[in-house]
Amino acid sequence: MDLRERLATIRARVAEAARRAGRDPGGVELLAATKTQPAARVREAIEAGITLIGENRLQEALEKFPQLPPVRRHFIGHLQTNKAKAVAEHFDAVESLDRWKLARALDRAAGQLGKRLPVLIEVNVAGEASKSGAPTGEALALARRVAACEHLVVQGLMGMPPYTEEGEANRPHFETLAALYNELAGLPGVEARTLSMGTSQDFEVAVEAGATLVRLGTALFGPRN
Repeated sequence: MDLRERLATIRARVAEAARRAGRDPGGVELLAATKTQPAARVREAIEAGITLIGENRLQEALEKFPQLPPVRRHFIGHLQTNKAKAVAEHFDAVESLDRWKLARALDRAAGQLGKRLPVLIEVNVAGEASKSGAPTGEALALARRVAACEHLVVQGLMGMPPYTEEGEANRPHFETLAALYNELAGLPGVEARTLSMGTSQDFEVAVEAGATLVRLGTALFGPRN
């Protein structure tokens, strides 16, 4: 299948998953995870209808962006504090805010740029040592501190459960994230609108559990080289 066919298939699967959960399919947005994809391939995805892309690596993103048409850009990878200013400048949102030190760096950078930067609190929902993210029990406390930052806007949560070929295995993790998101929505200063969870292997289960944004790489582009 070409990209347009893949995208149509994905949208149909998302819509069906949403209907199974009694949700409006229009409440789920697709993010194209473009790590390692050449600019020409990303451009093809945008021309097929993708309006939001996510990059994991700053340098790779900066090489691609001048070659792409206007599109919303999220930073979705682990972020070092010394790259906070460049990310704040070149991205529309950061999905991977996982610690207070990074929040302070992003807040300073956004202030210098004269902007308010939307952020998601990244949650290490399965407590995996190999992954970044705030521990589940500490995510709301971090969100409270970040919500008080003048130049940051907490808009939700991002979580990436363990990789699995069987998406159903991650349902408990998605349900944990969804419950945490509901608590987050009640915090002062939070503009909860995004629950970013689910990838190519498990996005239908994530939608059933309440995801408002799913991140798709191989399902859209095919296996990485």
